[in-house]
Amino acid sequence: MTVYTIGYEGLDIDAFMSLLAEHGIDTVVDIRELPLSRKPGFSKKALASVLNLSGLEYVHMVDLGCPKSVRDRYREDGNWKRYTDGFLKYLKTQEAAIAKLSELVNSSTCALLCYEADFNFCHRSMVASAVRDYCGANIQHIKAADARTASPASLRLAFA
Repeated sequence: MTVYTIGYEGLDIDAFMSLLAEHGIDTVVDIRELPLSRKPGFSKKALASVLNLSGLEYVHMVDLGCPKSVRDRYREDGNWKRYTDGFLKYLKTQEAAIAKLSELVNSSTCALLCYEADFNFCHRSMVASAVRDYCGANIQHIKAADARTASPASLRLAFA
């Protein structure tokens, strides 16, 4: 059993859907507190519609989103350690949501969705770790910026 994570930063909806298909994802679990996006196709209703039309399930778990107070403080001070401490403290109060998510991971191939491309700087990695600790699931982070999907321009920048 594996819990996947994915961030849609830098992706359009078609590339996002391709990554889901490539990894055999059945259920996208949106863990944004407010599932709104300026990127076409990634707000709650539009995303749920695209996923459902493709035979995938969309689940929004608002309780696993990062609280506004923690996000706002991070925007102000950019202190990742403080953000992590604040979110983990909040996450400890969400055992019921972690249990529910763990049940879903047991019954479906799930990807936890948030915006940030780098899972190292996103709360979804902490949620995935909580699921691992709860039910023993492996964690796999779906990354778009690997060698197969990098554009020639980004490769030039990487090796410049």
